[in-house]
Amino acid sequence: MGIIVWCVLFAIVIFIAFVATRMAAQNKEDGLHDTGLAIIEFGRAFPNEAIRQLQATVDGQAVFVRLHDNKAGFMRNMSRHFACHLIEPGTVRVLASETGRGLSIEFASASHHNGTYEFASAKEASEVSLWLLGNYVAEQDKELPVPNSSAVNGH
Repeated sequence: MGIIVWCVLFAIVIFIAFVATRMAAQNKEDGLHDTGLAIIEFGRAFPNEAIRQLQATVDGQAVFVRLHDNKAGFMRNMSRHFACHLIEPGTVRVLASETGRGLSIEFASASHHNGTYEFASAKEASEVSLWLLGNYVAEQDKELPVPNSSAVNGH
């Protein structure tokens, strides 16, 4: 009878270990592809910052955030938590990656996040580089020049 109890306990431990490794693998695969999760986590870290746009990397392990005041933000999946920080213009160095669809980024204030981040397209990578460098002006953000009255009246 004692051997049966030990076999059942051993089987339960093996089952729990299997379930735990499957859950960990699923967590690793999910990353930050879910933009809703990225919005919630970044909003929790920086409640006074208004998010305008998000751009996730291809692997979903990082999300770059465009904020309302010409700043950018960054989130990275650190397996058990998400690291979030604000990026001020001029505090990063950005170079194109060898593939053309990514960015090699050096963070002055967070060197542990330095690395190459790949995006789905070169357009997405270039847009994020503009956010990081503080030069982003969307089409709807541009102000059209107002003609002066003498040009309109023909004077």
